Amino acid sequence: MRARRVFHAVDSHTEGMPTRVITGGVGTLPGDTMFERRRAFLADHDDVRTLLMYEPRGHASMSGAILQPPTRPDADFGVLFIEVSGCLPMCGHGTIGVATVLVETGMVEVTEPETVIRLDTPAGLVTATVHVDNGAAKAVTIENVPSYLHARDQTVDAEGFGPVRYDIAYGGNFYAFVELDDLGIEFSRANKDAMLTAGLAIMDAVNRQNPVVHPLNPEIDVCHHVYLAAPGSTATHSRHAMAIHPGWFDRSPCGTGTSARMAQLWSRGSLVPGADFINESFIGSRFTGRISRTTTVGSYDGIVPTVTGRAWITGTAQYMLDPSDPFPDGFLL
Repeated sequence: MRARRVFHAVDSHTEGMPTRVITGGVGTLPGDTMFERRRAFLADHDDVRTLLMYEPRGHASMSGAILQPPTRPDADFGVLFIEVSGCLPMCGHGTIGVATVLVETGMVEVTEPETVIRLDTPAGLVTATVHVDNGAAKAVTIENVPSYLHARDQTVDAEGFGPVRYDIAYGGNFYAFVELDDLGIEFSRANKDAMLTAGLAIMDAVNRQNPVVHPLNPEIDVCHHVYLAAPGSTATHSRHAMAIHPGWFDRSPCGTGTSARMAQLWSRGSLVPGADFINESFIGSRFTGRISRTTTVGSYDGIVPTVTGRAWITGTAQYMLDPSDPFPDGFLL
């Protein structure tokens, strides 16, 4: 057995969505902040992402996280989020997965009933409170980065669908929110192809016709997520299918998407701080969100959201690259 690269990993899933947590093999990336490390990783090491996320080691809906030393004194670990679409500023389901792995593998000192882990992410500091019972992580509550409604009552001309109404909000990534009723598509797994086609068309239209830029970080400037809200969704319980670039659905309820949804609902006066908000994924799994407090994001009014969900470890592995492997960067079909 020969190996040019070896990566140590703990695999998990958060409410159905995988997080491959890379615990060794990458080394410390250069940069004074995790956002700078993200930039350096994309410029010089993106082949590591594709090797670990793409086939044959991953799949078209794979997601992961690379552990790093923190760049700030108030954090315990740094985290770089990777998936088939690229390198996200923040990932809520991934944070829940990382915190669960850190507790259940003993990589942090565990206290019961709660273990608090502070994570340095490219989007900012995120605090994960792990609810521990008899050494097991039963649930994780993350306090996410400040989130806000970027624009409401927008319209784009989406190819094949004509004018489409949407709101767009930020919760660590940008999300366009669309009502499935407006598209004439029934919320059903039988219609998954039609929903994905619509989500990608709307995503493309938003980025071409109404591009977004975060007010405090101009490098966060793309919408790669479209929240297709099911009929009957409310500020108490919302169901959705989340279309993600380049062409897949989030299996989890999406932590940053839940944060952005709460920012949208709060801005519209539908959700008040402290109230529970249930966000349900396409496969029926759920996150519980709450608005912890209000804040500002540049010139925008915003919120500090919390999101609670569960994750489970599914295995440990060493992923290797043989020098003769014909797919050193992986591949996608």
